[in-house]
Amino acid sequence: MGQAGAALERVTIPTLARYKSEGRPIVMTTAYDAVAARIADPMVDMLLVGDSVGNVCLGFDNTLPVSMAMMTHHLDAVMRTGPRALVVADMPFLSYHLSPEDTVRNAGAFLQRGAAAVKLEGGAGRVDLVRRLVDCEIPVMGHLGLTPQSVHRMGGFKVQGRDGAAAHALLDDAYALQEAGCFSLVLEGIPADLAARVTEILDIPTIGIGAGPDCSGQVLVFHDILGLLDSHRAKFVRTYIEGFDLLRAALGRWAEDVRSGDFPGEGESYRLPEAAHAVVAGWVPKGMAEQDEEA
Repeated sequence: MGQAGAALERVTIPTLARYKSEGRPIVMTTAYDAVAARIADPMVDMLLVGDSVGNVCLGFDNTLPVSMAMMTHHLDAVMRTGPRALVVADMPFLSYHLSPEDTVRNAGAFLQRGAAAVKLEGGAGRVDLVRRLVDCEIPVMGHLGLTPQSVHRMGGFKVQGRDGAAAHALLDDAYALQEAGCFSLVLEGIPADLAARVTEILDIPTIGIGAGPDCSGQVLVFHDILGLLDSHRAKFVRTYIEGFDLLRAALGRWAEDVRSGDFPGEGESYRLPEAAHAVVAGWVPKGMAEQDEEA
């Protein structure tokens, strides 16, 4: 059963710190709805209600159009399942960029809806915001490297930290976020040896995605793990089942059964009790029945 055997333990932020100290890899995936949460929860330590819902589920090209209203809609669906995994809600674009007051209000709204923590993107420029949130008892997960909300500045979804200066800056950012109070960092799309060095210098756990095997844990999008997307797959994705093809084939078989008259069959149908047959067979519209009586 693997991690499912630990289903009775509710995962908390101290739990994650303990996992890092014990060398126990942390497992994280995304969940955007109740079905995904119920499937994933027994197997993972953290559920990320990510703004990646924009390009994964909502048809956008990137995460930028995702709003607080969209995020709260999906967070509510996940929280209704009562997950034992620690739930982290992504701060969408413009929810933490305009003012500290907006940042605290938006992050606090996620906690009021049941999330245990929020995640925001960026390095040293976010330090003051992280401190402000932590001062308000709002746990914060940082996110460095390939930060999807910066897709236009980066010129696309490209690996980051590939030269000495960029790697040095990322190390500075990682340490600054830890000192500001982040309880964990996502490292996305960076060289594996750089991610290993970040993990080595930090006391807090690192969660890698496209960052090699030496992080404290790993995260992949739920739909990527299960092969539910028919789009391009990043190099760092490992798919464990071709869910898109399997589900389409199953729906195709159902459609054939409907067109052939094979579905629904007796096993999928309800029947009237014998005593009701005569009532149904003898029914006529009320007006017609009155006309018959007059005649």
